[in-house]
Amino acid sequence: MAEGVPPVSTLPYPAIHADKEFIVLSDWDGTITTFDSNDYLTDNLGFGKEKRRQGNLDILAGHDNFRDGFKKMLASVVKNGHTFEECKKILKDNIKLDPGFKDFLTWCKELDIPVIIVSSGMAPLIHAVLTNLVGENIANGIEVIANDVTVSPDGSWEIQFRHPSSGFGHDKSQAILPYRKLPKPPTLFFFGDGVSDISAARYADVLFVKTKSDGENDLSVYCQRERIKHILFDDFSKALPIVQAIVAKQKSIDDYV
Repeated sequence: MAEGVPPVSTLPYPAIHADKEFIVLSDWDGTITTFDSNDYLTDNLGFGKEKRRQGNLDILAGHDNFRDGFKKMLASVVKNGHTFEECKKILKDNIKLDPGFKDFLTWCKELDIPVIIVSSGMAPLIHAVLTNLVGENIANGIEVIANDVTVSPDGSWEIQFRHPSSGFGHDKSQAILPYRKLPKPPTLFFFGDGVSDISAARYADVLFVKTKSDGENDLSVYCQRERIKHILFDDFSKALPIVQAIVAKQKSIDDYV
């Protein structure tokens, strides 16, 4: 793929919110949730945490790309005989919501600020877990831009990347950049935590980077290395007052980043 040419998407995008002044885009795994669901599957059903963690570090160091590293992780789960439906049930039983996210989402809905999930995970898993955590009505009102999955009759499965020609698999910048081309671009908030968010890190007006007590703070490391301005947060209750102040124009973006 030529430099500067956007990757071709194999999956549709929702219409952009051209009339909004503010947009929230957020990673799902490990950001809206307290633990990355794909890491959970790999650590417990695939080739294990040690190999998975080294794979993420290799991606961060540029020795591998996210698309290929992520595919290896998920393939190890399939290789061990775990069907997609089994994985879905395990995640619904074990993945928890960030404790501040519901209040954050409620406030955004009250002000008609779209909240869009932009994930390198698979949409069917995200929908299943999200519905389990917040209920069907709320889940159906949240747009999800993610990868998909192909499930075989025997229960085996394989990720379907949104941007297979890109080393990111899902180049999250492509969910942000159309807003930049609008005559009156909105203020864009992006929330992320890991190597899957590197493709989006440079393009938000306000980048929130989630910190983890387990030390797996890959996006923070990347932003510090690349000198990308960002705001650290450990749950959405800490981010909400900042977003509220910017939206109310009580504080400027420069006051925080």
